[in-house]
Formats: sequence, structure tokens, C-alpha cells
Amino acid sequence: MIDINDLKYENGLVQAIAQDAETKEVLMCAYMNKEALEKTIETGYAHYWSRSRQKLWKKGESSNHLQKVMEIRIDCDMDAILMLIKQEGGACHMGYRSCFFRNIKGDIVEDKVFDPKEVY
Repeated sequence: MIDINDLKYENGLVQAIAQDAETKEVLMCAYMNKEALEKTIETGYAHYWSRSRQKLWKKGESSNHLQKVMEIRIDCDMDAILMLIKQEGGACHMGYRSCFFRNIKGDIVEDKVFDPKEVY
């Protein structure tokens, strides 16, 4: 087992990617500190560090769009985490399944799966 203390945290954070375990769709990218990773391992649900709010948060704690973690992988440089998850509802706070709902031109390439006004 990898010791999470051996990860290469930058300013106390490591990049974390959430990918659908079944479809392999990339749903979101966020950051974790050691506590968030420990909580994720302990509970089986994704926890992240909010850089804007400067606090730990459980994905789906207000929307109920939880991320059940099926597997955690560490990249070869030990500076990024890939979580294979089962997403309940949408991963994006703007109402989309994936945070990657638009292309480089700004075109929306996905349909909304929920209305954020009704959830938040």
C-alpha cells in the first residue's frame, strides 16, 4: 500500500481527477490535501479541499450528488490522484454531469442533468 505521506503535495495539495468507473468519462478535477484523502479512504466517498473556501468538503454534501469511490490510483510521479467513481447525479455545480461540458470554442456539448437553482 502506498503511504499517502509519500505523495508530492504542492502547497499541501495534490490534484485529484474523478472519472466514471464504468464509462471512463472524466467528470471533474479538484484538489485534495492529506485530510481529504484520508477522509475519502475512510468513508469511501470523495472529499476535496476547496481552495476558494479554504475548507474540506464532501462532494455532494449539499446537492446529494455523491461520488462513491470504487478505486484510487496514483500516477507514476506520485503528484496526482485518479479516482474511479460512481457518480450520483451530476458532478458539476452548474448542472452538468461533467465539469467538462464545453469545448475550447465555448460551445456547450452536454445537456444539463439538474437545475442548480433547485439544488443549492
